[in-house]
Amino acid sequence: MIEKQKRYEALVHAFHADIYRYAYWLVKDKSVAEDIVQETFLRAWRSLDSLNDEKAAKSWLITIVRRENARRFERKRIETVDIEGIDVFDEDAKSENALEHRELHQLLAGLTEEYREPLMLQLLFGYSGEEIAEQLNLNKNTVMTRLFRARKQIKEALEEKPTVRGRNNG
Repeated sequence: MIEKQKRYEALVHAFHADIYRYAYWLVKDKSVAEDIVQETFLRAWRSLDSLNDEKAAKSWLITIVRRENARRFERKRIETVDIEGIDVFDEDAKSENALEHRELHQLLAGLTEEYREPLMLQLLFGYSGEEIAEQLNLNKNTVMTRLFRARKQIKEALEEKPTVRGRNNG
């Protein structure tokens, strides 16, 4: 039991920040992300004996996070709001970096999940195409194609976007 406790504590210490960051990226809500992370590590504790390869621990935890997030949707129906026609531009942007960050976040959010998820696994965790393919149960070539198309869509959107900066200066 003491050995299991030490393995678990090492797992939490090594991966808690990454797992929280991924959960927050998935749900965009701190308290929900915290709940998902807590449930993830609870499930990890219960199944720790099934983790045979310590090198696979991060992937294993990410899989648990994804399943926990999916369970949220199985339990309750989320109300959706039609955002067509709503102006989401914030006139009170503190800096150009904040504006660029928001624009990039919107572009990423605009990608379909099949393109967004592999791209975020690559950007947040630095996963290779092979590792992403393993995480998502896809062929590596499929992952590489989706990564290419996701980057292309973002690049095209950035090139099409008219420059708004400086408009109020004169």
